[in-house]
Amino acid sequence: MALTSTERPNALLRGGPQDISAQPEYRYVEESTEKLKVFQGNYYDHYEPTAENEVREGRAHRVYVWTGRTYVAE
Repeated sequence: MALTSTERPNALLRGGPQDISAQPEYRYVEESTEKLKVFQGNYYDHYEPTAENEVREGRAHRVYVWTGRTYVAE
């Protein structure tokens, strides 16, 4: 699932290693029921949707939890 930044955020990415978990990240995703793969330079962080929603600025955001990291092969 690709992530874009041209739409208003509708998802909250939560959890992961210390380098990414310090600050929750809000993003827009096209379909909020699929797993996400976020490219971060030389690796991907993987997230799965939960049944939880969090309201921010009057809008519901589907909560995704971090499930792992995979590195790009050279």
